[in-house]
Amino acid sequence: MLKYFLLNLLLTFVWVALTGQLNYTNFAFGLILGFFILWMLTRNSKPQDKEYFYRVPKILVFILNFLYDMLEANLRVAIDVVTPNLHATPGIIKYDIDAKTDFEITMLTNIIALTPGTMVIDIADDKSHIFIHTMYLKDKEKFINRMKERTEKKLLELLR
Repeated sequence: MLKYFLLNLLLTFVWVALTGQLNYTNFAFGLILGFFILWMLTRNSKPQDKEYFYRVPKILVFILNFLYDMLEANLRVAIDVVTPNLHATPGIIKYDIDAKTDFEITMLTNIIALTPGTMVIDIADDKSHIFIHTMYLKDKEKFINRMKERTEKKLLELLR
């Protein structure tokens, strides 16, 4: 997978050099163009060579989902700060995790902590669950299901 990523970057820099314009738009276009060129060249190769082309769209979807969740949480906290009434319903949740390695647990806790209104308080000694403090806990099961499906499941798909 690293080989295709580096080839994609090389094709991107070739595109930037050929056009003579180094800006974000041209770089992003070169990255997308390089991705599709590599994808077309490796259509008939082995399945392990195609892992890069399955993982990159998953990474983009994960980033977009995370940015949406972060924007939603920022707006919720900002509205709560600006309005005179307190809408917060804080709570602490024991959340069972599927992440096994230290890296997976660290990435999961960082993603949770980056979202405004949530914070990881503690990780169990046996690494089977974490405790999450949230400012807006209306339905515990809904929060757990959303965290499991939108965050942890998609993150583990990327890391494994």
